[in-house]
Amino acid sequence: MDSKLAIKQLKAINNLNKTKKGVMEMRLAAQWPRKYEMLIATILSAQTRDEVTIEVCEVLFKKYPGMKDLANANPIDVLKIIRKVNYSPTKTRRIIQTAKMVIVDGGIIPNTLEELIKFPGIGRKVANVYLVEACKADAIGVDTHVARISFKLGWTNNKNPNKIEKDLEKLFPKKYWKQINEILVRFGKSYGLSRKREDEVLENLK
Repeated sequence: MDSKLAIKQLKAINNLNKTKKGVMEMRLAAQWPRKYEMLIATILSAQTRDEVTIEVCEVLFKKYPGMKDLANANPIDVLKIIRKVNYSPTKTRRIIQTAKMVIVDGGIIPNTLEELIKFPGIGRKVANVYLVEACKADAIGVDTHVARISFKLGWTNNKNPNKIEKDLEKLFPKKYWKQINEILVRFGKSYGLSRKREDEVLENLK
């Protein structure tokens, strides 16, 4: 795949997002002003619709307004609040444990991928999305939308998210990295409801 063509395709997808009526505008991490909220919301969002995650987080952050509050929370109470997100029992344990680890480390959330992925429930995708939104870092969060669309466009021949991330890093100049997740997720949510329609649109970009 030629880098210039990939950049052209990314820009074309972004333009489609801007012109499509009813395009999904919701950005999960951008809903929250504080890094604590961004991190926990991103963990909870895995395999859960943003609409559900945002609804849950509004209640969660009202009851536990800080990392220390969450670290000291009763797991049963947290589970009751986040039960609508997928894998809520596992995520309950993970966000409380993450909060405790952050407090032990002085209450400061790390700003590197290597440190973030030491926390439970934080893989490369969650870490990279957090780094883009909270730290304005150059990173690529590879979720299902990014993986699917990248494969269809020939940006990668891999299905493993970590390998896809590396392929995209090689294909795109660093200044584009932080845009990729937002653009492709928005496109996927707007066009991906019909895989046939998504395929047709992407085929026209090749």
